Amino acid sequence: MRTTDAPQHDEPDNALVSRLLSRRRVLILSGAAGTVVLGGAGTAAGRSAANSSTLDSVKAAASASNACMPLTTEQIEGPYYIDDELFRGNVVEDRTGIPLLLVLRAVDSATCKPVRNSAVEIWHCDASGVYSGYTRNGNGGGGTPPGPMPSGPPPTDAPTPPPGGPGGAGGGHATPTDDLTWLRGIQLTDHEGFVVFRTVFPGWYAGRAVHIHTKVHTGGSRTSDGYTGGRTCHTGQFYFSEDSVKAAADSAPYSANTMTRTTLDQDILYPGTGAQGGLLQLLYDTHHIERGVIGYLTMAVDPDATNDGAGAPGGPGPLPTASPSPSAS
Repeated sequence: MRTTDAPQHDEPDNALVSRLLSRRRVLILSGAAGTVVLGGAGTAAGRSAANSSTLDSVKAAASASNACMPLTTEQIEGPYYIDDELFRGNVVEDRTGIPLLLVLRAVDSATCKPVRNSAVEIWHCDASGVYSGYTRNGNGGGGTPPGPMPSGPPPTDAPTPPPGGPGGAGGGHATPTDDLTWLRGIQLTDHEGFVVFRTVFPGWYAGRAVHIHTKVHTGGSRTSDGYTGGRTCHTGQFYFSEDSVKAAADSAPYSANTMTRTTLDQDILYPGTGAQGGLLQLLYDTHHIERGVIGYLTMAVDPDATNDGAGAPGGPGPLPTASPSPSAS
């Protein structure tokens, strides 16, 4: 386990929040808490207040409903999980891409109360579709897991990925190829169950829609060795709307990714159940997504369960080595 000296709860990147909001445009966030208008401000003091107000509004929307939620869908962890436990809120390192502020909340599905001091972990590929720790694998692999396929004929325009590969779909675990750590991190939830990560909008690779992996750990504590004790109560994936991915694909560095992209409807793991299945709520300027995106979601978990993501669908299978991508050198 590797740790950093960063504080457990990093302050959100207010400069990023500011970049999301055009002075000529407003973004209207509708939810159970009411309608919140998010806009820019003319003075430095006004911008600072707007930044804080924006993040507060997103958190309010994420926690607006007092009703209990159904359990968030469990998914497999995929072959590219690394138990580094890098406690940090900014996971970007040297990666380039559209800034993404990821606001996540964990609640108990039975009591509806925040799951405090739980450890929320994320990891995902960069704009070129490559994972840190596995850069020699490139982005040319597939993502078709072994086991049952969805009912009905496949879409006529769906790509035909090779089996296994860095799709994060097949079970089993691949052997790391390097010690790089970008776009991986873990944080402890605050008293309201929130964590905030600063990252970049993910790219794509063959066989999978754009996604972010996550785990929620409960019952343990942070020590000098990382997160000790407890259990992994939830393993899931976050997804992005097709409109947002199309918009991102037109801007650099995503426009340089020539890999055939799998849409959300074509993805073999996305359950098609919206927020319960991991579909993020997104805020961005639809004309200038390159300015940044805020993504938020509330995860309803069973803090006493164990869901380490090692099982269905399918199970462990062989993972052939993919051809390295030019960006992985």
